[in-house]
Amino acid sequence: MSESEKLTSRTIPLPVQREVRQRCGFGCVICGMPLYEYEHLEGWANVHRHVADEITLLCDQHHREKTSGLLPLQAVRAANSAPFNLKEGVSKPFALHFSGAEALVTVGGNVFTCTDQGYGTAMVPVSVDGIPLIGLVMADGHLLLNVVAFNEFNEQILHIKNNQLYYSTSPWDIQLVGTRLTIREAHGKILIELQFSPPNEIHVLRGRLLCNGVEVLIRPTHILVTNNSCLISGCSAVNCYGGLIIGPHTRPIPGFFAMGGVPRYLGNRSDALEFEREHAGNG
Repeated sequence: MSESEKLTSRTIPLPVQREVRQRCGFGCVICGMPLYEYEHLEGWANVHRHVADEITLLCDQHHREKTSGLLPLQAVRAANSAPFNLKEGVSKPFALHFSGAEALVTVGGNVFTCTDQGYGTAMVPVSVDGIPLIGLVMADGHLLLNVVAFNEFNEQILHIKNNQLYYSTSPWDIQLVGTRLTIREAHGKILIELQFSPPNEIHVLRGRLLCNGVEVLIRPTHILVTNNSCLISGCSAVNCYGGLIIGPHTRPIPGFFAMGGVPRYLGNRSDALEFEREHAGNG
């Protein structure tokens, strides 16, 4: 390779980064950790180029081990050809660090707060058909976050269970950068974006929550239930067990906004989106 062909920037182009993430199962190829770094297999200093097939994902520990020579290149190559997460079909559990006697959750600008009131304290900001899509349990200084996200086929693609984060490797793209988790269905199409703010805040920034034919669009400033064109903005709930409760629940959940007979989404959302444009904009 001539000097003119060599790259001077170590910054990997975004399309190349995405291709590497997809191929590596959105985690360290050795252990599956969703916090990772991009690593040129042959070393940037030797190749000075960004080719997706020559780049892999390694967590900080395995990156340092490779750089220091404790992790042989052959072992990294072997893992790169059979990434941990792709073999498992799901990411390695990743612990989130939430704690305290108070919690704050925002969903599309709507605010839910809760204080520990003893054993059994819980908050369910969003639930569909008895499935808590977003929930918190508090006890003895522990704050346990629970989140479930489905795709359009009602397949679970994200599960945070008592602060343990798991995700499927089936989505088009997944990024955990700093405290922000973004799952994309396609280029420019975000399924869900979460901002973790330990020790006690969680923000659902945008995307859509899907479950059993229900679609809840989340914008920065509001929520839109496309099934019935219900727009929710600027609401707040304090120590309210339930928030947005949609559909039948075997165990009734008291909530500030309950919708029983919501028609299930069958196709055209144009009326709901037009209603949103007229009353709130697209956020």
